Parts: sequence; structure tokens; C-alpha cells
Amino acid sequence: MEAFSDGVIAVAITLLVLAIVPPSLETTANTSLIYELGKQWPHYIAYVISFMTIGIIWINHHAMISRLAQADHSILILNLILLMTIAILPFATDLMATYLPADHGQKLAAGVYGGAFLLMAVAFSVLNRHILLYRAHMLSTEIPLEERRRILVRATAGLVPYVLATALAAVSAYATLAICGALAVFYALPIASGTTTQHQ
Repeated sequence: MEAFSDGVIAVAITLLVLAIVPPSLETTANTSLIYELGKQWPHYIAYVISFMTIGIIWINHHAMISRLAQADHSILILNLILLMTIAILPFATDLMATYLPADHGQKLAAGVYGGAFLLMAVAFSVLNRHILLYRAHMLSTEIPLEERRRILVRATAGLVPYVLATALAAVSAYATLAICGALAVFYALPIASGTTTQHQ
């Protein structure tokens, strides 16, 4: 399960860069290469945020799965749902980057972007909760209930900000991007994640 998950996550994180396309020779003939590269700044920002977020999910997914001694059908299904939400992120990232500087569709694209992160956060939290509370007998080592609950509190901390980021898309696409970026930076810090802390 972990090997398959790593493969899906690796493909998703790699697909992000495919949305960054070099300017064509025809385009730069009338301007300059540096100008055309600069025009793609939304793609760079969205790429970094999504790359960091998927990377953090990978780290915490590894920590979550490493706690298991075995997995049953319910865990496999919930893990597949989580992977499905991760796999959609390259599309949501490209959509956000494409429409952010546009004069139409900006808010909807931001809503899809924030919503994609929110879905991933929910799927991660549901799987984590299922493992820690309902499949605790499958853990490789016994973890006290109080500690399991503390892990879940940290794991679900990102849900509210992602809800806010998605809701604010109706007001400002830049606010959505800023919140998603701030969450990526926050969870990248050792104080927020640590070696076993779960993201989202």
C-alpha cells in the first residue's frame, strides 16, 4: 500500500511542473524572453505552493502508514480516496495559475483550487481518524488513546484554514492563494510538523 501510494504521489507532484511551459520563439520575437518568463509568475507561485503541500502530505502519509502493522479493506479504500484527491491537484493548480491574472473566471478557479486542498485535507483526516480510533488494534505498537487524540487534533488543524481559503475565493483569488501558501509554509516548519506530526 505504501509503495503504491508513493508512486501516485510522485506522479502527482511531477505533473505540477508540466503546466509551466517555456515561451515560444514567436512570442518572444515581439517582446523578450525575460518579459514572457515574468508573465508566468502565477504558475511559479502555484507550483511552489502545491509542490510543498503534496510533499508535506507525502511525509505525513508515510508517518501515518508506518504506524500500521497491517491494513484491511476499509483502510485501503480510504487510502485510495485520499490518493484520488491528491491526483487532482495538478489540474487545480494549472487552473488557478491560468486564471489568476485573467479578467474572468478568477474566483471560480480559486474556489476549485482551495476546494481541492480542502478535499485532500478531509480525506487525510478521515483516514487518519479511522486508523487511530477504529483500527488501533492494527497499529504496530500500542499508542495511548490520549496520544492518538493529540495526533488527530494536529492532523485536523488545517481544515478550518482551508475552508476559509475556499470560501474567500468568492471575494479574492489572491486571498485563497495566500492562505494556501501560508499553510504550506507553516506545515513545512519543524515546530508545526516534527517527525511524526500529521499534516492537515
